[in-house]
Amino acid sequence: MLSNQELAALFERIADLLEIKGEVIYKTLAYRRAAESLRGSAEEAALLANQNRLLEIPAVGKAIAEKIQELLDTGKLEFLVRLEQEVPPGLIELLQVPDVGPKKAALFWKQAGITSLAELESAARAGKLRSLPGLGEKSEGRILEGLDALKRRSSRRLLGNVRPVALRWLQWLRAQPGVVQAEAAGSLRRWRATIGDLDLVAASENSSAVMAAFTGHADVQRVLGQGENKSSVELKDGLTMQLWVQPPARFGTLLQFVSGSKDHNVRLRELAQKKGLSLSERAITAAGGAETLYAGEAEVYAALGLPWIPPELREDRGEIQAALENKLPHLLETADIHADLHTHTDWSDGSVSLQAMAEAALARGYQVLAITDHSVGLGVANGLSVDRLRAQRAEMNAVQARLGGRLRLLQGSEVEIHADGSLDFPDEVLAELDIVVASLHSSLRQPRAQVTERLVRAMRNPHVDIIGHPSGRQMPNREGADLDWEAVLAAARESGVALEINAQPARMDLDEIYARRAASLGIPLAIDTDAHEPDQMGWMEYGVSVARRAWLGPAAVLNTWPVEQLLAWLQRKR
Repeated sequence: MLSNQELAALFERIADLLEIKGEVIYKTLAYRRAAESLRGSAEEAALLANQNRLLEIPAVGKAIAEKIQELLDTGKLEFLVRLEQEVPPGLIELLQVPDVGPKKAALFWKQAGITSLAELESAARAGKLRSLPGLGEKSEGRILEGLDALKRRSSRRLLGNVRPVALRWLQWLRAQPGVVQAEAAGSLRRWRATIGDLDLVAASENSSAVMAAFTGHADVQRVLGQGENKSSVELKDGLTMQLWVQPPARFGTLLQFVSGSKDHNVRLRELAQKKGLSLSERAITAAGGAETLYAGEAEVYAALGLPWIPPELREDRGEIQAALENKLPHLLETADIHADLHTHTDWSDGSVSLQAMAEAALARGYQVLAITDHSVGLGVANGLSVDRLRAQRAEMNAVQARLGGRLRLLQGSEVEIHADGSLDFPDEVLAELDIVVASLHSSLRQPRAQVTERLVRAMRNPHVDIIGHPSGRQMPNREGADLDWEAVLAAARESGVALEINAQPARMDLDEIYARRAASLGIPLAIDTDAHEPDQMGWMEYGVSVARRAWLGPAAVLNTWPVEQLLAWLQRKR
């Protein structure tokens, strides 16, 4: 039976092929939204289908529900079979190359007969792309750079895709006989934006039985290695997963060791050696060979003279010295967030109404919600004209009246930053809004000086409050703009503009390096989900993880401020 993840991958494949074919954007968006909803669903589609509840999945209408049912019943989809006969499936690989979108993939196919990465690289290195319509020597050079970048890119997966897999496996693992504790470890526990292998750890006195159940699981494609305390498998979707098992009395050292990072653990071992001790996944061992076992991770750190260090900080970026000096930061928690300042509705490319998004914010206990539908320049997202923007204000006022004082709605716009740095709306229109988020969506491959000046110019506009997803990256296939970050941070500090940590798992932008640097300069950060449907508000935890990896506490983040303070900050320029 196909899982939600497998169904989502098939719908994304359909969307890619339809875009290459040249189908209208609304059809492709329908499949992408369905894929997002399937990935974020807490219930498997197979269960919902058995209960005739497929239409309860957000963004799944009658036509897509029928396709899900066909896939669940037969394991294949005739629509996709026919589509793959019309459009060579190998073209999807081309979309992995930075600067190659569906239109270029279609151009390469129809004009040059290119249907694979190997053929694209061969044509580019032979200088055959520059003569195609709309291309030139510079475009060909950027494609070669993109191909080289793709080769360097590892097979790491998005945190947002791996985390649901880990949670399901942990649920299974905790239900196994003899397992008294199980946790995710490795880069997933540290909330790295991308994950290589998935590491799980368990406490059990009967490791051989746990390992046998693990390696014999129905989702395992092949066993890469099996031992008494560690086994490695490859799942059917290609993800590699390790399971480590130790007795409960040794679980603390196991969890600490496998959580990493490698560099953090090296520092810990150095600290242990100075005390005449040896640290491993099994115990802390004295010079004479006597072992001390630790069931809890905090006890391991305490034995080395340290307070417990949150996993997000374990990257050898000064956390051990800070711990020794009792200077670890008080980190932001998801519970500290009571506002989302960047969301979308069906006025632009969101999937639900303004009322539905407001109710979703209330359900999360939020006090403030900003609706920031796209501006008119992003036509592919059904961006709002000035007239539609003002019509939306009327609807917002009506919804606000129904909500009363339970939730403060802000009308905003995610305003497109044009290639020259100008904004999509004139200043007099921006002045009417409660909040303005300015974002880069196109021309990200401009030279560093040009794209940096473009962003800086937008920040200098007196009506801009927040720069959304500043680099514009979309992992794993689209690298961010090549920005001069020191110039960007200096401009943000001078203008008083906030920088966004976009919580979409494919963005997580700013990353923690620049978020930490921004906070050190006194630049406020906003953590926003960029949600296009209610379930996506749950992405907030990914944005919070970036802030935690950046050593940020609540005061650095706009979304934690008291409502009056936040509104006063927004009014500072108005």
